[in-house]
This record gives sequence, C-alpha cells and structure tokens, in this order.
Amino acid sequence: MSYIYLGKIVQTHGIKGELRIRSNFEYKDKVFVPGFKLYISKNYIEEEIATYRPHKEFDMVTFKNYSNINEVLKYLKNDVYVKKEDLNLATSEYVLEELVGCHVYENDTDYGKVTEIVYNNSNVLLSITGERNFYIPNNPNFIKKVDVDDKKIIVENIKGLML
Repeated sequence: MSYIYLGKIVQTHGIKGELRIRSNFEYKDKVFVPGFKLYISKNYIEEEIATYRPHKEFDMVTFKNYSNINEVLKYLKNDVYVKKEDLNLATSEYVLEELVGCHVYENDTDYGKVTEIVYNNSNVLLSITGERNFYIPNNPNFIKKVDVDDKKIIVENIKGLML
C-alpha cells in the first residue's frame, strides 16, 4: 500500500473540531471532498472528511464523528497522507512525489536523479543531483515524458538551467 504525503495539520480553527491543513498537493479536487479518507501521522490513523472549505492558504477540514476542538487536538502538527489507489489517477497521471528517485535524461545523457520537490511560490521545481546539482521547473517546456514505473524523466532544453 502506497501512502502519499498530502500536507501538515498546522492549527485548529474554532471550537467545533475544524483543522487547518497546509498543503501543496496537486490533486486537491480529488482529495478534499466529504467522505474521502485521510491518514494521520506515520501510524496512518484513518479519518474520514466530514466537511471541507478553502480558507486563505489553508485547507480546512472536519472529520466524521468529531465535533469538539478537544477531540482533534491530538492531530496537531501531524503529517497527513492519502492512499495512492484512492486517487483514481488516469494512466498518464502521477503525483509529484513519485518523481523523487527518477533519473533525468536528455538525448540518452543521464544528468542525475530527482532528490526533492521544491515548492517555490509560483513554480514547482525538481531538484536534480548528479555531476552538477540544478533545478528543473515542472513545466512542459522542459519535461517531455515521465515514466514513474521505469523511474525515467525525458527532458529537453535544460543546458541553460545548469550553472
């Protein structure tokens, strides 16, 4: 079973058990819906979303069977995960986290592998570690093909990104 990082519970809101989640997850529309199951902490404690609403830069949720702030305080500062299979992604879709560990190729040259996903205000960058360390924007101008099963990313026009 594959768990994927969704975000972190950073605060409570009000007294009725609403939680603030900070998340950069790319498929929020599939996840933040009533009835969807989230998994809290590395123990993967299963909770079902009762309500959802966006608020500023946060995703606000309440969980089924909780109606009081004191019942959800135990979840503060915990990471939140989803099961990959619950996302029902199309064959061509992938989660950014799956790119970590993929090798980056341009014209059969291996430039290294993705070691981290960096969320930079307006861009998502792939941190590449190889002979040279550099970043590639998650953008179709650079990334031409992704094969998460074979751990390969085919890119073009990246020479100018390497310093």
